[in-house]
Amino acid sequence: MTLGFAPSSASLSTPPSAASANRLLEPAEWASAGIPLLRNPREVVSGLHARHLPKPATAIVAVLDPDERLLASASFTRRQAQADGWMFRNALLAQLRRVVPHDLRRRTPVRTAVLLYCREGDARWTEEDGAWMWGLRDACTLHGLRCGAYITLTRDGWQVLGEGRGGRRPHAGSPPEPFALSEAPPPLPRTGGAASEVLRRAAAR
Repeated sequence: MTLGFAPSSASLSTPPSAASANRLLEPAEWASAGIPLLRNPREVVSGLHARHLPKPATAIVAVLDPDERLLASASFTRRQAQADGWMFRNALLAQLRRVVPHDLRRRTPVRTAVLLYCREGDARWTEEDGAWMWGLRDACTLHGLRCGAYITLTRDGWQVLGEGRGGRRPHAGSPPEPFALSEAPPPLPRTGGAASEVLRRAAAR
């Protein structure tokens, strides 16, 4: 399931308190937080770009299964306001609650949430990025998910912050790539029997 949503007015219009202002993570803190690496970040970025066609100030939060397949995603536009992790956390949490049930009953998170943010400027870390990182980490904790990669999309291309991996395409102004280039075929069932043999032969064609 892949959905796009308008921003929640409750989560984005509430002014931050003095105690919650400027909550952000520095690059060194993010790098030491044990964020799981994406096996194929370009596939993830291309798939989200093709689905949501983000423009600057658009955030896309996506939930991946243990095999890094996309389960759900939602996009929304950030309103012009102070970059604050508390506000970003609330906005991300509202979108996660709309697209996937929480995993708070699990002892260990199984699904992973990643965030792609399309913005102006270059790929270097900004305080706004730090606020998104703080918001993503906190939203994942409150929804029972693993905190995954934070990715920026600019006119220069995409960048997985904290990992040093990136590419020139897609970028903030590029057309979407065909889905065939950004999605892997579903794996064949692992069960035996005549049914799986039929599926194996059909796939071989």
